[in-house]
Amino acid sequence: MTEVTAAPTAAALTPHQIWVRVRGLLLALLVLVVAGIALATVRSGDQHGRLDPRSADRYGSRAVAELLKERGVSVDVVTTLDDATAKLGPDTTLLVTSPNLLAPRRQSELRAATDNAAGRTVLLAPGPPSVRALVPGVTAESAGPVAPRAPECSLPAARSAGDVETGGFRYTSYGLDTAGCFPSGGLPTVLLVEQGAGETVLLGSPDLLHNDRIANQGNASLALQLLGSRPHLIWYLPSLADSSATAEDGGTGGDGTSDDRSFADLIPRGWLWGTLQLALAAVLAAIWRARRLGPLVTERLPVAIRASESTEGRARLYRKANARDRAADSLRSATRTRIAPLIGVSSRDAHSPSTLVPAVSTRLNSTDDSVQTLLFGPAPSDDAALVQLADQLDTLEREVRTS
Repeated sequence: MTEVTAAPTAAALTPHQIWVRVRGLLLALLVLVVAGIALATVRSGDQHGRLDPRSADRYGSRAVAELLKERGVSVDVVTTLDDATAKLGPDTTLLVTSPNLLAPRRQSELRAATDNAAGRTVLLAPGPPSVRALVPGVTAESAGPVAPRAPECSLPAARSAGDVETGGFRYTSYGLDTAGCFPSGGLPTVLLVEQGAGETVLLGSPDLLHNDRIANQGNASLALQLLGSRPHLIWYLPSLADSSATAEDGGTGGDGTSDDRSFADLIPRGWLWGTLQLALAAVLAAIWRARRLGPLVTERLPVAIRASESTEGRARLYRKANARDRAADSLRSATRTRIAPLIGVSSRDAHSPSTLVPAVSTRLNSTDDSVQTLLFGPAPSDDAALVQLADQLDTLEREVRTS
């Protein structure tokens, strides 16, 4: 048994080795990119024209708009808050498809305009912040998935419609004149609030207005009665391009008040969730990489191993890295170290060509340069040359010992 310690070895990776190591990662990245593009393409096609009365897509609302026109209701599509509020009156119904997109100050303006108009306002899926601003005295909470629900109220429009597909949000009112229908967990998902001469309808989910759902259950009946109670319907589609709805005049309102939304509020929710998922994936990957080799084992060093095992192990490493130059240097250095004491050369001069080569030539009565080339020559060009070098070094050492 021989005690040895492993010496660090390093070799530059070849382009082929680098490609072998990274090709799996590149393939996985390519698959993710292709899948993301395909998913985005499919989803973008489905979401085109969402709740737009001019869109015939599955999530559009052209079907209900055409039904309203057949009953003599004029449908006026607007995309800015200014246009929507300018046309309000007692004979109009204002449908706000995305009240959650409105900035807080604009929500206050919309509430003031609808209170003075004495008409009907229908809000689709307003969340808790929007409800607090647009309908004070009402709170909102999640109602779960959209599903057919019974009216369970005395509102004529709901009772004549029968079961309707509702959900999304459910509402609670405090001290207001309201009528709640289609309950989920005891709270209504459709709430009509009387406000002075006008009224506001909170619809927990907009799904019943979609083209692919309008014919289900009593969806069409309820939609026509909620949106067709007045001769004129203003169909308001808030969007990010609507500067009057989403902007605050460069960070401040027209009255000089500052927008109280933080930078995080301006980031779309999908990006925040995506960042959180990437961070979680990075943590899980770090844990996996840290534990893939198992727990650490403490052992005393140096470890006693067979000299032959150490030699074979290092030889395999050299061969895997194509490090013939390092292997040749190791063989020559070991030979020089062993033959130096045999010819009277100190260990300090064992690796000096000017001292060792003349001493070996004198010992072997050699006058050519073969000893110089053998002990201090260039690296072998291939594996066969490396094997031949090992044999020649072994022969040289044997001749020195027997001379």
